[in-house]
Parts: sequence; structure tokens; C-alpha cells
Amino acid sequence: MKKTLSLVALLAAGSSQAAGFQINTHSARSTGMGNAAAAWLEDSSAIYSNAANILGVNKLDVTVGDTGILPGIKFKPTLGAEQGQKTTLSPPPHLFIAYKPFDKFAVGLGVYTPFGANSRWVDDFVGRFKAQESAMAIYNINPTAAYQLHERFRIGGGVNIYRGTLELKRALGFVESEGQVHLGGSSWGVGYNIGVQAIVVPKLITMGLHYRSSADLTFKGNADFQNVPAEFQSRLPDGRVEGDVTLPATVAWGLAFTPMDNLTLAFDANWVDWSSFQELAIEFPDNPAINNPLPKRWRAKWNYHLGGEYGVTPDLQVRAGLIYDPAPGPHGTLTPDLPDADRFGVSVGAGYRWNALRADLGYQYVTLADNESSAPGISGTYNGSAHVFGLTLGYSM
Repeated sequence: MKKTLSLVALLAAGSSQAAGFQINTHSARSTGMGNAAAAWLEDSSAIYSNAANILGVNKLDVTVGDTGILPGIKFKPTLGAEQGQKTTLSPPPHLFIAYKPFDKFAVGLGVYTPFGANSRWVDDFVGRFKAQESAMAIYNINPTAAYQLHERFRIGGGVNIYRGTLELKRALGFVESEGQVHLGGSSWGVGYNIGVQAIVVPKLITMGLHYRSSADLTFKGNADFQNVPAEFQSRLPDGRVEGDVTLPATVAWGLAFTPMDNLTLAFDANWVDWSSFQELAIEFPDNPAINNPLPKRWRAKWNYHLGGEYGVTPDLQVRAGLIYDPAPGPHGTLTPDLPDADRFGVSVGAGYRWNALRADLGYQYVTLADNESSAPGISGTYNGSAHVFGLTLGYSM
């Protein structure tokens, strides 16, 4: 039986803007509203937030954009000085297309990065034997369709085709020197998503519910051991690494309130089943003696998003939002290979339309509260912050 392996468990994944290793900033419009989008966002980017909502497009809608995630994760060991990560910018892009050939039916395609991380600890980092550098991305190709069952009820769904890639570097400690191991690999996986949108009170209250399934990926790659002293080389040969990956299932529930034509207020509660990540274990099929599984024991968590959009003019909108996203792991298993903390975020944004063209900007400031680790051998406190910049360009007809 293969051991459980989470792609991001290999990484210092605190560089993502959401807890764990989730990325949910796939529309600058949603980013500006604190990612509260499940009930109301009705352009092609709804392929991510709620598949049913692509029925809100007129005929054709295309959105393309990028998000810059600039993290600053720090660690202060119980006995020692604070250390941090090198500056690293993660740029997960997004592309969505929705087409509505009939009044009650729409199809679409999304390409985006729902999970990922990119980080580099300082060279003399005290936890370098857990993680030095890492880069991971889970790309999703997401064909989608939606149907209007009733004038007040829509349903939609899609297939998630995942492609995962990763690289990791860690230091190795020997008696009188240090070496390094470089891991790299890739994997494929498949899941599905389904969503509904209901008009609770016409022109006033809308509700959305969206489920995205878990997905199993089989990760396979290679390990390259470097600067290994001669007396250890027979025990650490280059070879294969493998394991199983489970991306978490998610549920998004949202309400949108429109007290006047030019004002929308929205609230989302999202459930992420992080309990699929119970252990970090990398299997070396050619050298099982160096397998070293580590407990993680993550738990499913809810996170919360509140946002608003105000139309200053028919063409200009301004936005703001608040975010609370708690960390899924216990203090006893918190280590530098996967640093995390409870996250609090504030967001602002703006959008402008020129006939069929539009542009949206979004910004989030995310702070990571102090998170005390009692992990054996590397106890201390993690904290930090992240800046998230989003730009999305759109075309509709």
C-alpha cells in the first residue's frame, strides 16, 4: 500500500493567501470583495465560485487575469532569533470563458490554479532540514455547464482535471558537513463540482451553494541527493519517490443582499475538508529504509468572507471586504515544512467598464496571527503577512 503524500506537505506553503494551501483569488472583482462570491458573481469567473452562476452572462463572456501573492512568513524559535523567507512572488493566472447559446443553458471553460505555494527560506534558516525552497502548483482545467430549471433556480456543474507539479529542496545534516536533497515530480487527478443558485426574494436576496469534490492524485518523481559524504552515499542513492495525494473537498454557501440597484452586500461561509491530510509521508520505493512519515492531523475548517460592491456610476464600481480563515493544523504538528496560522484579511477593489470591455483591480492585505508550535525539536512561533494584487480583464457581448 502506498503511503499518503500531500503535494503541499512537501512545501513551506505559507505563501498561499488562504489557510492550508488553497488559492481562491481567481477574479479581481471577487478579490476586492473578500472572495464573497458564491451567491451573486455572474460573469465567466463563476466557473470557480459557483458553476450555476454562469447563466448570468448575456451571450459570451471572457475573463483573463493574474494574481500576485507576495508573502512574508516568519519563524521565531523558542530559543533563538526570528528568521524569515526570501521575497518570493507567486503569480497564479486565471482564464474563464462562458457561452450562452440559449436563454436557459450555458457552457464554459476555466483554467486556473486552486492550490499552490512558492517559498524560499533564508540560507541559514534553523529549519532548513525540513524545508529550504519549494514551488508547487495545481492547475485545474474545468469544463462547465449550467441550466435554468426555474425562473428562480439554477443548477450547474463541471469536471475538474488537475495537473500538479512540484519542486522541493531540503538540507541534510551529516557529522561534519551539510548536503541537500532535491525532489521533483508531477501528477494528474480528476474531480467534479456542482452548484445551485436560488432567488430567495426577487431583486433582494439570492443564495448560492457550491460543492467541489476531493481529488486523488498519484505523485511520482525523483530524488537527487547532493554533497553526500562518501560514507553515506550507499544509504542515500538517487532514486524514485512516490505517494498518494488528496486535494480537499470544499463547500461554499453564500448569501447576497441587494438593498438598492447599485449596492450588493455578500457573505460566504466555506468549509474545507483538510482532514484528508493526516500524515506527511514520502515513499522511496528503491530505498524504503529512509521513509520517515510525520503526523499532521489536520482538521476540517470553516472560513468566512464578507464583502460589498457599490456602483458609483453605471460604469464604475468600488468594493471592500473582510476575511477570517483559521489554520487547520494542531500546534503539536506545526513545522517549517508547512507553516500556517489563523489569517485575517481586508480587501479593496474597483472596476470600470468601457462598452463591451471591462477591467477590475483587487487588493487584499492578509495578516497571520501568532501561532505557537510545540513540535518536538523545533518549537517556536510562526506569523507573517501577505499582499495580494489581482487584475482581471473582461469582454462580454
